[in-house]
Amino acid sequence: MKKLIFAISLLFLGVTLSSAQTPYFQGKTIRIITGFPAGDVNDLWPRLIGQYMTKYIPGNPTFVVQNMTGAGSMIAANHIYGVAKPDGLTLGWILPSLYFDQLVARTEAQFDWAKYSWIGSPVQSEHHMYMRTDAPYKTIEEIRRAAEPPKCGSGGAAGTGFYLPRLFEETLGLKFNIITGYQGGGPIDLAVERGEIHCRAMTIESYLSREPFHSWRKTNFVKSIIQTPHKRDPRLGDTPTIYELMDQYKTAEQARRVATVILASGVFGRPMVGPPGMPADRLKILRGAYLSALRDPALKAEADKRGYEMEPVGGEELEKLAREVMAQPPAVIERMKKVLGN
Repeated sequence: MKKLIFAISLLFLGVTLSSAQTPYFQGKTIRIITGFPAGDVNDLWPRLIGQYMTKYIPGNPTFVVQNMTGAGSMIAANHIYGVAKPDGLTLGWILPSLYFDQLVARTEAQFDWAKYSWIGSPVQSEHHMYMRTDAPYKTIEEIRRAAEPPKCGSGGAAGTGFYLPRLFEETLGLKFNIITGYQGGGPIDLAVERGEIHCRAMTIESYLSREPFHSWRKTNFVKSIIQTPHKRDPRLGDTPTIYELMDQYKTAEQARRVATVILASGVFGRPMVGPPGMPADRLKILRGAYLSALRDPALKAEADKRGYEMEPVGGEELEKLAREVMAQPPAVIERMKKVLGN
């Protein structure tokens, strides 16, 4: 009898040890919800990263990407924060500037930016504005004096296409008529091509890495008119920076501080996040796998082939930055409300 009990105990012990050794992610599927339409660079990036992250996660889970478009990725951001379980199996790919909406207390922002589980970003994004060359605005000064402002397209109030023109208005005295409601960058570019609008603010990376911009630059259909780096991107050597122009137009100090907070979105780049409250061990695994994937030679080769820039930012750094940008004094927040149309 004692031998039988001992044998049964060993059997249960073996099952327990086997269960304990099974990786949590084994046999599971990780879903990445992107707030952008299929074919957009913010749809293609998470698909590429997911292919390689699985290699670096114990248990090698399957990755799938789900598109949840609308309101400049706000719908996806709210879903990740308030609906998705913090089990490490649902991640999000959202706009880096959505924290603006929380800072200015927009009711649409149903999240706390600092409490997301930050996974990382493949790149730090600098931005610029392009404009049709046949538009009746040949210089920055002509835009400042325009009786009828140029029309620029945007998906929503948190998108680059909205907040950068508004920032240029606040800091440089420019004038823009911002047309919102476009479902992604492709429809905005199509509207430019059709002549419905004149301009779009977007990442330099996208502008220099894909069509239709390769063809547009070759045919001189559009030109870059302002860029956001502190120093000019060598590939846009003729395009002045916002900092050069703020010096030229003697922009006031408080407006410059607002520019600093807003342009911090470039460090967030193209962020991957998880719901708040994710277990620390799973968050650590995902962060490590994310950075390992971005270092993978095969991924880097594919990114180079597509013309994607890479300047990875880890989840810990993004988490720290998220806390910093949310800690703004009332005066800066009030100025931001003005810039963002509140």
